[in-house]
Amino acid sequence: MQASAAGAALASAPFGAYPAKAVGTGRVYVSHEKSHELAVLDGTSFNVVKRIKTSRRPRGMVFNPAHTLLYVACGDEDVVDVIDVAKEAVVDSIPTGPSPEVLTISPDEKTMFIANEEDSSMWIISIEDKVLLHEVPSGAEPEGVLVTPDGKTVYLTSEVADMIHKVDVAKGVILDNVVVGTRPRRMRVTPDQKELWITCELSGEIYIVDIATYKVKDVINFLPPGFRQVDVTPVGLEMTAEGKKVWVTLGRANHVAVVDVATRKIENYILVGSRPWGITFTSDEKTAFVANCLSDDMSIVDIASKRVLKSVPTGRVPYTPLINDRIGWAPVGN
Repeated sequence: MQASAAGAALASAPFGAYPAKAVGTGRVYVSHEKSHELAVLDGTSFNVVKRIKTSRRPRGMVFNPAHTLLYVACGDEDVVDVIDVAKEAVVDSIPTGPSPEVLTISPDEKTMFIANEEDSSMWIISIEDKVLLHEVPSGAEPEGVLVTPDGKTVYLTSEVADMIHKVDVAKGVILDNVVVGTRPRRMRVTPDQKELWITCELSGEIYIVDIATYKVKDVINFLPPGFRQVDVTPVGLEMTAEGKKVWVTLGRANHVAVVDVATRKIENYILVGSRPWGITFTSDEKTAFVANCLSDDMSIVDIASKRVLKSVPTGRVPYTPLINDRIGWAPVGN
């Protein structure tokens, strides 16, 4: 689709027209692919206190920097729902390409980047006027999206091509590609912006790419005791703020791995629910929330002891957890 045609199809109401309230409530939001809703958990009791109906198949989510809005990619209706965090209700929906899965926004909140799974493309949208700026063709089934702090570059995973695309935001073109493991999913970048960490689901690995050379510099393989290699399917990952540890959800292996970034050593395997998918930390890095998509629950894990504190049923096929306990921009959605 050409930018002009797509721009005409987008709604005209401005993104910034919603009230700036309810920041830092500590509430946890979890998207659900099959029940078409977000579960809202109290950040202290971890009980589900509300449900927000969305468009069908909500998956990836990202807050705006002020945490007044929550953007939700809804794959079966080809829209991004906009949730007013104060109202905890959908107040807008923005058309996308086919099957949006993961999204993020630029540091200045002017641009949204959306991976359209069934269209083999990433859309770059102007947030202020909702105009499609660029449609970037990609390898098949794009998923993970990460933008650099200067807003000039986006990294995009292609599950089928086994590649990470490096995209020039201003021009809307791919600058470079690097081949990684089988079915790359999600990414995190080290705080010094030197390394890109990528989960590769079907090869059971994390690939580490040197950003300066854009070449693979390390590979970490996972195998919890008692599991076959084919059962280890990493997808979600979260990195501590100082970049010292990475936690990785291992899918069908039903564990979360804890990795030391400097040594590349796997320090722990933590048993959680069935097929852990998305993961996030509280801002004080005391608690991890892990969405288990086949057991329809979320594991709440104490980070210091690496023990599960509680398992909470949340809804059908939980996908992404996000916590409203901080203000600020993040380079990736979940």
